[in-house]
Amino acid sequence: MTQTDVPVLLIGFNRPESMRSVINAVRIAAPRSVYFAVDGPRIGSAGDPEKVQATRDLVKEIDWPCEIHTLFREVNLGCAEGVSGAITWFFGHVSEGIILEDDIIPTPDFFPFVSEMLNRYRDDRRVFGITGSNRIPATRLNTAIQYRFCSVPQVWGWATWRDRWETYSLDISGWRKQLSAKKLLTTVGGSPEAFVLWSANFDLMARMAVNTWDLQLVYCAMRQGGLTVTPNVNLVTNIGWGIDSTHTQEVPPHLQPTGQLTFPLESLPVTQDRAMDKWTNKNVYGAHVTGLTRQAYRLLRSKLGRKS
Repeated sequence: MTQTDVPVLLIGFNRPESMRSVINAVRIAAPRSVYFAVDGPRIGSAGDPEKVQATRDLVKEIDWPCEIHTLFREVNLGCAEGVSGAITWFFGHVSEGIILEDDIIPTPDFFPFVSEMLNRYRDDRRVFGITGSNRIPATRLNTAIQYRFCSVPQVWGWATWRDRWETYSLDISGWRKQLSAKKLLTTVGGSPEAFVLWSANFDLMARMAVNTWDLQLVYCAMRQGGLTVTPNVNLVTNIGWGIDSTHTQEVPPHLQPTGQLTFPLESLPVTQDRAMDKWTNKNVYGAHVTGLTRQAYRLLRSKLGRKS
């Protein structure tokens, strides 16, 4: 593989071994520009200072010819501000690039896929970003094509452009004024379950009831009607499952094995794959009775917590 010209942002915290695995995978593509952001240790967490320092020290293992830029936080900002702030820092220096958190291992095909899609759709504002994550079984996909366009940006190994990221905000407290019920229902393919699911998610994040940043990204894309280029084979492995993970303690059933693409990729019209979005909303994000009951409980708990 030739050295990629696409800048790469690596985001870490206190998991040096998983971060090392990411760096080893990125070494295959040897990006010419690497941005390395590590959040600070949490107050009162005895193991954090040592683990955070060990993660920072991994900058020495970025040993291919490249420019290296670092952002090492002195205090802990947490998932929401830490990750989103690192991405904002990244796009303060580059116009487009790849974002990899410390538990996402990209395959070799991930890099040429992202590079080709960034080049192809750079000036098409209908395209919000590119992901390497596919969670739909091959038996449900149209195997005649190698990628599709989806309404939900998945962030297990993804890329976008500065001008798209500049429309993002952690604060979505007025989201209902910006994204009408009619537009949201259309975006989710007319599914009442998916409409309720994403409305509840956005209400939760309007209250910052969950310390995360990616649900706001989904809102940002949906508000603009932006679609995410998604491969029909999985190009990433998430190794972040377990008790040390912030949001992914249990391994879900929808994970797919990684695969390969055939290059060059054909140019496809920018059209939302509503059938695959419907499957994803139901099977990945929980747009069904059990999932909606769980969301209703979370939303009620967040409202009661605010009143108390």
